[in-house]
Amino acid sequence: MFNPFKKKYSKEELDLIAFLAQTRHFEKLDEDELGLFLPYMYLRDYQQDEVVFFAGDPSHALYLINRGSVSLSIDVNDRFEQLAEAYRGQVFGDNSLIESAKRIYTSAVTSEKAQLYVIPQINLLEILNDHPEVRAKVMTAFAEVYNEYTAQLFKTYKSHFGFFELSKVYLGKV
Repeated sequence: MFNPFKKKYSKEELDLIAFLAQTRHFEKLDEDELGLFLPYMYLRDYQQDEVVFFAGDPSHALYLINRGSVSLSIDVNDRFEQLAEAYRGQVFGDNSLIESAKRIYTSAVTSEKAQLYVIPQINLLEILNDHPEVRAKVMTAFAEVYNEYTAQLFKTYKSHFGFFELSKVYLGKV
């Protein structure tokens, strides 16, 4: 049914909504829900080897890769061990969805150049607090991502049994 009061988006806004809809954390949102994030998506350019954030930093923003690639690494005995490489359409720094969280890995640009959309945590949490239905959908996607990560961690642990004490990880006694 035609709604004359429905918000109209520009071509650029529709392109950004389509991009956002392809990301894992936002794929369950409808057009108007995605539109809530548009005013807070800041496009930033990064150069190769530029650090986006370090492990231990406050989680003040969510990042979405528009162009390029970013390495997600942990510091092990004074060297970085890569956890993953993230590419266009992928989200990282998603623990910014949790108030007062600290970064658990370091992220650095691996491509010659990268363009990242940055959504500040303060704006992200404001949207989630003001729109419970959006919060439910985003946090469900967040939980699904972490469930898949945990399942993969357990699968890897089983195939390399004895590498570390899983109970210490699960109970937070590391």
